[in-house]
Amino acid sequence: MINLLKNFFENKEIDKNSKESNLELLCGLMIEAANSDGDIGTEEIQKIRETLTNTFKENPEEVDSVLEQSIQNSNNSKSLYYYSSKINKNYSDEKKIKLIEILWEIVLADGQLHDYESSIIRRLSGLLYISDINSGNARKRALSKIS
Repeated sequence: MINLLKNFFENKEIDKNSKESNLELLCGLMIEAANSDGDIGTEEIQKIRETLTNTFKENPEEVDSVLEQSIQNSNNSKSLYYYSSKINKNYSDEKKIKLIEILWEIVLADGQLHDYESSIIRRLSGLLYISDINSGNARKRALSKIS
């Protein structure tokens, strides 16, 4: 959370020529959500790994590599706007809602929901132009999967 604010106020310029893969984008966003309470738990990491390999059909070796890199770079995280702008360009509304549901599953994986975690997902939902109703329904679906 502090890193998000720091990046915003430092106004870091994003290299427009760099092409970030979908795996790096998704992994970075998921790590950002998991780290919003200041701690990335093993349950959250495992949920991210499972989601990327099972839901998004990514190569497990690549997932492990990108996940490790994202965790190491979590202190130098990018802003939510960075992620949301790329997602808005490349994802349909249905995929964005599914992504919000997955993010809810990740932050709920450790059995605790912190205010920072729910706040970051609500802000991201707004940046992705997802209504409160759709975000709330995604949260309910995530809760029913966890229970």
